[in-house]
Amino acid sequence: MCGIVGYVGPRPALDVIVSGLRRLEYRGYDSTGVALVVDGAMAVAKKQGKLANLDKELSNHPLPASSTGIGHTRWATHGPPSDENAHPHVSADHRVAVVHNGIIENFAELRAELLTDGYEFASETDTEVVTHLVARELAAGADLPEAVRRACRRLEGAFTLVIADGADPERVVGARRNSPLVVGRGDGESFLASDVAAFIEHTREAVELGQDQVVTITRDAIDVTDFDGAPAPTTDYHVDWDAAAAEKGGYDWFMLKEIDEQPRAVADTLLGRHDARGRLVLDEMRLSDGELRDIDKIVVIGCGTASYAGLVAKYAIEHWTRIPCEVELASEFRYRDPIVSRSTLVVAISQSGETADTLQAIRHARHQGAKVLAICNTNGSTIPRESDAVIYTHAGPEIAVASTKGFLTQIVACYLLGLYLAQVRGTKFGDEIASTVSELQRLPEGVQEVIGAAGQVRTLARDLADHRTFLFLGRHVGYPVALEGALKLKELAYLHAEGFAAGELKHGPIAVIEPGLPVFVIVPPRGRDQLHEKVVSNIQEIRARGARTIVLVEHGDDSVLPYADEVIRLPKAMTLLQPVLAAVPLQIFAAELATALGHDVDQPRNLAKSVTVE
Repeated sequence: MCGIVGYVGPRPALDVIVSGLRRLEYRGYDSTGVALVVDGAMAVAKKQGKLANLDKELSNHPLPASSTGIGHTRWATHGPPSDENAHPHVSADHRVAVVHNGIIENFAELRAELLTDGYEFASETDTEVVTHLVARELAAGADLPEAVRRACRRLEGAFTLVIADGADPERVVGARRNSPLVVGRGDGESFLASDVAAFIEHTREAVELGQDQVVTITRDAIDVTDFDGAPAPTTDYHVDWDAAAAEKGGYDWFMLKEIDEQPRAVADTLLGRHDARGRLVLDEMRLSDGELRDIDKIVVIGCGTASYAGLVAKYAIEHWTRIPCEVELASEFRYRDPIVSRSTLVVAISQSGETADTLQAIRHARHQGAKVLAICNTNGSTIPRESDAVIYTHAGPEIAVASTKGFLTQIVACYLLGLYLAQVRGTKFGDEIASTVSELQRLPEGVQEVIGAAGQVRTLARDLADHRTFLFLGRHVGYPVALEGALKLKELAYLHAEGFAAGELKHGPIAVIEPGLPVFVIVPPRGRDQLHEKVVSNIQEIRARGARTIVLVEHGDDSVLPYADEVIRLPKAMTLLQPVLAAVPLQIFAAELATALGHDVDQPRNLAKSVTVE
């Protein structure tokens, strides 16, 4: 959730750390701070609120120059946002400074122990116990890496720690358990961060860290051990995007930039996935054909937007493979004693690859013997590493909290999985799969067409900015799009918005329809299943009760014109693929309406990009 940066090298550490924290602002935070190694102690500045407050503090009270330091943007868990609770936390003698993401579950017990030993606490956080534990071990004669290892062996919960010692200016030490931490390997300098975005302007060479590992960085070396001090293996990887990809590039909001990047993101996610005959080739599929043929149930798990991508996946996978497919909120999965077995495939969808609920869910599934496949956008993250297989989306960095290109590429990855299973299991002929792959390849052009016609949607958003309630209706794969459209409006505009399955209207929701209420309706393409006609009937029902109907329908379908107050045209596509097109106008609408209301589109209140604690 929060942002962490650590640095050792020749540059001014403060500049590197503050720049890194600024690149991590999208993760969500309510206070920020830095600590630099200066003359045997830690020089600290921290403030409640945004980085601008810290900038002002540093301008009024400059810190001495240093080439080693750590920084943090905090999202409050234990203790409210305040200057005192902001990180870094320092020991009484100002020798040790600690920044921390996650939750120390046994902090109360440790705090009581430390209070008994005479340690005093200056904050209400769980983090401060780590500061005193490390300080105690240093006082007992341990060096910094060993002091951190000893402290980690006492901790329960999920945590990333980055720690500096004023008496050890050439090293910064990090540790992780169930919370992200990545190492950047530079030329005569090293970095620690919760996301590669923090150091991407300096290096694109990164090192993966595993679970329960401690890393020590110096200017020229990276040393990794487990919590007991045994050497631990690491994997280097190259980040395939650069600093420019994480800049706004002239846009008012990252979200607007990322909406416009969706055609390229969808195309990149499809790139290299099939041969000249249209047969799918998934190089990251580490499960054998035999294992895939033995699957008799699929469970898709995700949180928020990712769960709606999973709902789309259910329709496609069941249609193409005839394998029963369930969709479950990852946060609920392991608490209901799910029935999974060795013939179950659990598909975990996570943009960051660090979502705490999803990570714990896949661990539970693997413990029960299930196979796990991850759909993820972040190379080197925990969920893909702990899965049996992975399909990486290639959306590039997604900075805005509200997911756009992440959502579309997750859906596309789910399509690839469904078609690949159909290919392996023989439930679709080769020419059928090739035909669908060809349809997929036309999606980037269709998304671009929708974006090019966004003026109509923006005007509509400004016209409706005084409304406080919105409804979204859809059937079949249009239902998850309705849910996602409502979520976007809730996230960005802080308005009441609900998504419903249109067939459920007469089972209760129609009671809330009143004159002037804006209702978005996603109309499926015409087909043999009569869904189209049923949704048109739904439009008539709500229009008869005075609703303002905003209808998303494909080009050439004029059957809705008598009942639509506003028509948003979509390029033609097969029904299962329509969500990739229909979601885009709803993204644009939410961003424009939030802007009209004066909200921060990239950093909605109370939200963080990556939820790394349960």
